[in-house]
Amino acid sequence: MKRKFLFLFIILLCGVGLLKLSQHVNLNPFRSVGESIDAFNNVTVFYNGAVNHVEKRNVTKDGYNLGLEFQCVEFVKRYYYEHLNHKMPDSYGHAKDFFNPKVKDGKRNVQRNLIQYTNKSISKPKTNDIVVFEASWYNRFGHVAIVTEVSENTVSIIQQNAGPFGDTRVSYDLIQENNRWKILDKKIVGWLRKE
Repeated sequence: MKRKFLFLFIILLCGVGLLKLSQHVNLNPFRSVGESIDAFNNVTVFYNGAVNHVEKRNVTKDGYNLGLEFQCVEFVKRYYYEHLNHKMPDSYGHAKDFFNPKVKDGKRNVQRNLIQYTNKSISKPKTNDIVVFEASWYNRFGHVAIVTEVSENTVSIIQQNAGPFGDTRVSYDLIQENNRWKILDKKIVGWLRKE
């Protein structure tokens, strides 16, 4: 009985170790960190390998902080800076910090200088919106992405740092209930929009 318990404990320990390793080490032998893997409106998505991999901070020539290179936040802020000519008043924070739970649906998020919508909103998502995902057991910092396309019943996004084998493009079901729009993913807390 003790041997069986010890064996199960060692397997569990190895599994947790492999999971932690996957957050810091590129396990995909077919991609290199910094490799261009996609683009939307001429803004490039770069491969980051492990979700917690960080090399340096990306700052624009005029000193604006875009974020830690190849993280999801860096892509979203670079997209807004390059494509929409938008600088956020608060240029720091994790992905989950983009959504302020104290801001009501359709009101201004002053930290980001964007209009914030909750996931069950009066406003249907639009192309160029920033979708915000809450933290999870695997990624305690949350996640952000850019809306690329919206149909009557789907929302498509582009994202950077989706993990070693993650896709840059993902689609979610979109429904309307009681005159409110909802993206069908429990991790999505809302979206932000430049007016």
